[in-house]
Amino acid sequence: MEQEKNQTETIVEEQTSEQVNEQPESEVEQTEVTEELSEEQQKVHGLEQQVAELNSRLLRIHADYDNFRRRTKEEKEAAAKYRAQSLVEELLPVLDNFERALAVDPANEETKTLLQGMEMVYRQLQDGLQKEGVEVIASVGQTFDPHLHQAVMQVQEDGHEPNTVVEEFQKGYKLKDRVIRPSMVKVNG
Repeated sequence: MEQEKNQTETIVEEQTSEQVNEQPESEVEQTEVTEELSEEQQKVHGLEQQVAELNSRLLRIHADYDNFRRRTKEEKEAAAKYRAQSLVEELLPVLDNFERALAVDPANEETKTLLQGMEMVYRQLQDGLQKEGVEVIASVGQTFDPHLHQAVMQVQEDGHEPNTVVEEFQKGYKLKDRVIRPSMVKVNG
């Protein structure tokens, strides 16, 4: 019996020693697992930051692209709206010359018919420009506006309000809402 008791004690001691040996191994394993988890959590945190940065960058790029599309659209609309501006600027001296020629008094019948033909061409030119949005700037009797008028003279005349356009030397023109050429005027001071 003693032998059995010794064997039982030996077996219990072996089991106890195995358990003791297992515990440290299990603590070591737990420490390793904890370290691995910590490393994995750091990786996950780093990846989450990277995803957040990429999302932020994507949103900025998307906003930049929307702004680019809007600006491009506005530029195209402005280009279409004012496409005739350079042509109009070239034709304004032609209109001025037509007006000077039409102001001449005809001396004979041939001159009258020539002036009538010129008037027809002048009206057609004006109609074409009006279709494109060209308007004459009203001047005489209007209050002086430096955005629409260019004052080349200032006079003191009775019968006119101060800062009023008294005389127009050269017509001014607008293309839609843009001044192509301001009117050259004389202003009452």
